[in-house]
Amino acid sequence: MIPKHQREGFKVFLKDKRKKTYPKIIKEFLTLWRSKKELPLYYFKYLYRSDITNIEDYLSTKEAAKIQKSPKLHRMEYMAIMSNKLVFSLFCKQNCIPTPELVSYNFGSNFYFKNECFKISKNKELQSFFYKVLVDSQKDRLFLKPFSLFGGKGACIIRKSHLEEDIKENMDLLLTNDYIHEDVLNQHEDINKINPSCINTLRIETYIDKNNKINIMNVFMRFGVGNNIVDNGHSGGIYIGVDRTNGKLKEVAMEEAHFGGRDFYKHPNSDYPFKDFVVPFFKESCELVLKATQFLPDRYIGWDVAITQDGPIIIEANEFPDLFMSDTAYGGYLKNPLLKEILAEAS
Repeated sequence: MIPKHQREGFKVFLKDKRKKTYPKIIKEFLTLWRSKKELPLYYFKYLYRSDITNIEDYLSTKEAAKIQKSPKLHRMEYMAIMSNKLVFSLFCKQNCIPTPELVSYNFGSNFYFKNECFKISKNKELQSFFYKVLVDSQKDRLFLKPFSLFGGKGACIIRKSHLEEDIKENMDLLLTNDYIHEDVLNQHEDINKINPSCINTLRIETYIDKNNKINIMNVFMRFGVGNNIVDNGHSGGIYIGVDRTNGKLKEVAMEEAHFGGRDFYKHPNSDYPFKDFVVPFFKESCELVLKATQFLPDRYIGWDVAITQDGPIIIEANEFPDLFMSDTAYGGYLKNPLLKEILAEAS
């Protein structure tokens, strides 16, 4: 059974005027089938475009899965820290790694704040809890995300000024899931010029090589679109490569195929051009990730880094980073000289 997102992506391919001729597509598809030893359905997500001439430089589905799931690259003990947002927040605090302030949290209907447990079943009780949290912590808003957040799904914002409305909208979700409640970051003013609707993050991927050296493999940046409160590509956001030597954005941002697969030279809401925009605190962001990897030495991690007025803050670490985004943002990840070593190590 072909997943829904792949079916939607194939519909985009059929309508896309950027595609190569059908004889060329058939030839390249068969070439990849032989060389990669798998049915290359991933070809129809991006590689069919007429401007993509280096199809062999892109990761196959099997190669990406090999990196993501290799027991030689990942240890269960480290992955357990990354996969649970509460554990990861406490881990960062313990090691003085800057991360959003953890204000409160909940396990289903049990809510926790300042060493107290509040058992909640009614709307008014939940309103009272968050009113107390917001007043006592002197916050106007809280960003709530599930312990096992993926793709931005389930995240929400609770506002003191719209407390009744926000609780009504999110109560059922909160009472049936486990959430951490964090301070809402103040994003750097330069990034707000591009998109102020959410925190837009750098994705920085690290690899610890066979000589125990930490390498930054790739960097790209993600931007939310519309009124979305998250920047994730799986939630309709867009992403763009970053030049690792100077922190400048590349020229074109991309969109996941099942959302339309469009290219953007400017942000669709602000019309701010991407090309040559210099990410604030880029060097410091890379240094922060290298430091964090020393404390969490899983061999391949995708770090999400937000940029505030005061510098970078790590939002989360991803044990299964989306290598398709990294691959396309890089322009063919297999051009990276370390990728062959990674694939060999992952085998």
